[in-house]
Amino acid sequence: MNPLLQQQYLTNRRHFFGKSAQGIGIAALASLLGEDSFASEEALLDSVSQFAPKAKRIIYLFQNGGPTHLELFDHKPALKELHNQPVPESYMQGKRFSTMSAASNQRRLLAPVEPYQQYGESGAWVSNFMPYTAGVVDDLCFIKSMHTEQVNHAPAINFFLSGSQIPGRPTAGSWLSYGLGSMNQNLPTFVVMTSVTKNTTCGQIFYDSYWSSGFLPTRHQGVKLRAAASPVLYLQNPQGIDSSLRRQMLDGIAELNHAKLLQSGDPEITTRIAQYEMAYRMQTSVPELADISNEPQSILDLYGPQVTEPGTFARNCLLARRLVERGTRFVQLMHAGWDQHNSLTTELYNQCRDTDQPSAALVKDLKQRGMLDDTLVIWGGEFGRTPFLQGDINNREKWGRDHHPYAFTIWMAGGGIQPGITYGESDEIGFNVSKDGVHVHDFQATLLHLLGINHEKLTFKFQGRHYRLTDVHGKVVKPILC
Repeated sequence: MNPLLQQQYLTNRRHFFGKSAQGIGIAALASLLGEDSFASEEALLDSVSQFAPKAKRIIYLFQNGGPTHLELFDHKPALKELHNQPVPESYMQGKRFSTMSAASNQRRLLAPVEPYQQYGESGAWVSNFMPYTAGVVDDLCFIKSMHTEQVNHAPAINFFLSGSQIPGRPTAGSWLSYGLGSMNQNLPTFVVMTSVTKNTTCGQIFYDSYWSSGFLPTRHQGVKLRAAASPVLYLQNPQGIDSSLRRQMLDGIAELNHAKLLQSGDPEITTRIAQYEMAYRMQTSVPELADISNEPQSILDLYGPQVTEPGTFARNCLLARRLVERGTRFVQLMHAGWDQHNSLTTELYNQCRDTDQPSAALVKDLKQRGMLDDTLVIWGGEFGRTPFLQGDINNREKWGRDHHPYAFTIWMAGGGIQPGITYGESDEIGFNVSKDGVHVHDFQATLLHLLGINHEKLTFKFQGRHYRLTDVHGKVVKPILC
């Protein structure tokens, strides 16, 4: 018998419907990968959006290590008055700290290293560590009542970015890529850049879970740009390979991947095809993005002297503006070095020097371009620092503070956030939230709300359960919205 006919006779009902389903998947893939077709993304967006968005894009200036709210933005005169006094036992009951100070019985309250002043029409308190941020306080909303549940860096960062302290969940940028889709087919929807203050002794590891797509399709994963003049490896064609030949090669690879998809039905193959196409388009878009030679000198001066050095926080802030200008949905800048266990009087100065001016410059730059109204800028870390000293009170050069999840400060600007306000309070020594607490899940719900997404509707079914960024919690912090 003819082998082809024999194969047809042996095809059973289950095999027929399985192959048919894959064929339908191929048709859907062809539509999805079309330059002008975003039907599936629009359908998802319609299901999760129930109100007009205030923001179109987000730049998240994530400060790895836990910036000390007590040295930067949360003015507590009582700490100066109570300097070197023991922490009242009532504050410590039921509290959990890292192993570096959990067993200590010498917890002494520590006054802020630098003095505070009030700035702007809003009268916001900012310390001398942050003179440039002080200049834009009327554009910022300070949330001084953030609180979380984790006391160590990686779980706390995962919790902020993915809603779970355990790696493996989709991060915020991936959820937005999944829920809102792309605004530019020539650049990734979700981009990550990392930096660290030079010669710091308290830098953090940047784990891939911080920009993971988790169980979402991997095309929603963050694309990490390198700290180099060429941000993406292997983007240039090899010697002797021109653009037309590269196009032919990609078309051939796509045909092979389509054939494999017909056999296996693996949805990750669609991601592979889409990423090949994205890489091809990025051969033109990324070099243009990374070339800042056309930026006016006034803009370079605004971001500070390190802006010309690839891999610095200043350079990354400028690239973040260029990315959102070109349609990238979510830019996540992560800067390490804030873990001042014994360097409040030394390395904290370097950390603020490297980050203060670029952060303020980004807000100014977006505002003068008319982009701040629909771009949400967020500045903050995974927790704060303890009101009590870690170290010897008599050795000022080694003063430090331990991790503190019970009250800390972040700021937000643009994208539907009320400017020039302070929301929430910590108690008189900055230990606990005393008014209008904002939990991490509340922050996440608010972030999604600003982009027009109902956080309870943006879900993905995995292993029999519908997951979301805010897990089963979260309330939108409405008083800070315009």
